[in-house]
Amino acid sequence: MVDIFCCLLIFFIVTYNFAREEMALDVKVPQAKEGKEVRRNLQELIINVKSDGAIVLNRQTLTSDQLRAKLLQISQIYPDQAVILRGDETVNYRYIVEVLDVCRSANIWNVAFATAKPAP
Repeated sequence: MVDIFCCLLIFFIVTYNFAREEMALDVKVPQAKEGKEVRRNLQELIINVKSDGAIVLNRQTLTSDQLRAKLLQISQIYPDQAVILRGDETVNYRYIVEVLDVCRSANIWNVAFATAKPAP
């Protein structure tokens, strides 16, 4: 029981650190008039889709199959896993749909899209 607790604690600490760093990646999300500053959960995964369609999770560039494998592992442990999808404002929409398909095939349904607040 202690081993499971330690593993979970390590997972959340590492995920939190990666989540903070993910926001600094070279991905400029589109602005939304109704965009709000949202407090992030420790448990959220942040998937970045760069302008060239590259998928980045925890600072690792992954193929769709690699992302699916990771998400399947996570969803088996955390069935309600939340994912924040940060798509660059210039990315082709088909790459976003591809990531959504991967999430769905891995039983991840709790997906939100990141946007930026409009400049004042």
